[in-house]
Amino acid sequence: MNILRRAAHVTLTVAAIAVATACSAEGTAPQTEAAQTAATQTAATRTPAAQATEATGTAAGLAPHAASRTARRAGKPKLGIADITPMGEKVERVGVGFPIIVTFDRAVRDRAAAESVLLVQAEKPVEGAWRWVSDRKVVYRTKTYWKPHQKVLFKALLSRIPGNEAAKDVSRRFAVGTANIAVVDTKKHVMKVRRDGKLAKTIPISAGRGGLVKNGVDVYLTTSGVHLAMGKKRVETMTSSWLGVTDPKDPLYYKLEIPWAVRISDSGEYVHQSAGDYQFLGKSNQSHGCVRATPAGAKWFYGISQRGDVVQVTGTKRKLDWRNGWSYWQLNWTQWKRGSALPAGSPAPSASPSPTSGGLEG
Repeated sequence: MNILRRAAHVTLTVAAIAVATACSAEGTAPQTEAAQTAATQTAATRTPAAQATEATGTAAGLAPHAASRTARRAGKPKLGIADITPMGEKVERVGVGFPIIVTFDRAVRDRAAAESVLLVQAEKPVEGAWRWVSDRKVVYRTKTYWKPHQKVLFKALLSRIPGNEAAKDVSRRFAVGTANIAVVDTKKHVMKVRRDGKLAKTIPISAGRGGLVKNGVDVYLTTSGVHLAMGKKRVETMTSSWLGVTDPKDPLYYKLEIPWAVRISDSGEYVHQSAGDYQFLGKSNQSHGCVRATPAGAKWFYGISQRGDVVQVTGTKRKLDWRNGWSYWQLNWTQWKRGSALPAGSPAPSASPSPTSGGLEG
């Protein structure tokens, strides 16, 4: 009962991910526990000013250029930011695979102009690029994983977009934590977790057993590929609703409270504690698609997990779709860069150090 679908919060709805997978969880989109205490209003119900404030975590902004002050007072912004993911350094630490996801408050007509004012500066720089995944959302991914234990500054200089001088510039600083890299071998039934390059723990697991084909896809198989941790819950409610089974009298019905659940896809894959059946851990694949672990192993993994941590699954015939959650590492670097609106060969803009910028923290 291990893969679940939450169609309400799929990052990008596409036909390629239309097939439901394994379990079904009740609740809202995956977040860190700290993020779950943030504002619950949707962007659609907030004013543009409130959206800009929440996207950065405070009402302060970057110091405006003197030449744009009059325009700021006189006009209204045509483009703002509704959300920035992940949260800022004061709320969470993120893993070395983390993407920067920027959601604008409306469809972006001139993507190149908007992308050109989105700046990223890392203390330990690596090459990165933006990719548009919808008319409102753009994602920043690096060529290789971020270096651990550093700060990364993001700035959106929205007032520099022609005709948008009245907008408030915003920024957010991210804290990159330990490099947690988990490799799940579904053939050997083991998950090895390295922290900052050193093997920290080997955990017996049981992955998806396969055997339920829908629309040509075996939805009981765990997807192979580079997943990222998207959030975690101490207890996740998993049900059979993904099967269309909601009647408690149905033999296929289940509703289980699963401990130590770390979500790794939008289609509902988790690393979590096995709900019994411990005899299969380390020996065979018996789940509906999630990665089941021992109670001690699952609790330990939950404790170290950060959003953006890498969970690479190997050994199954079902490939992870890059549009499924934060699975952006499924695209190679050349493929990723094709999603940029800037001319091919243009260097990705980077923010210059500015200790007096008054950056907005999330």
